[in-house]
Amino acid sequence: MRQADETTRQRIADALRAEQASASTLAEDLAVPRSTVYDHLRHVARSLDGTDEQFLVAPPECADCGFADFDDPVNHPSRCPDCRSESIDEAVFKVE
Repeated sequence: MRQADETTRQRIADALRAEQASASTLAEDLAVPRSTVYDHLRHVARSLDGTDEQFLVAPPECADCGFADFDDPVNHPSRCPDCRSESIDEAVFKVE
């Protein structure tokens, strides 16, 4: 299948099979808004249920205090709930 024939979700899943990436990296590579990438990532994760593949997430982490226990790892939080810092490293995703 040519890349032009693939859906954005298929291209995201294929990119994550090749290498891990953040939502910002995927958004830039695929020329779609970052907020849209998060919606697609949730769908990709659901579509892998019941398959032999896994959707892996290295959760976001506060660059100041190290907090990494965010409620929704498939999201980019605006600030840390512990120290209120806005320096949050993005989650990284992988399909394997």
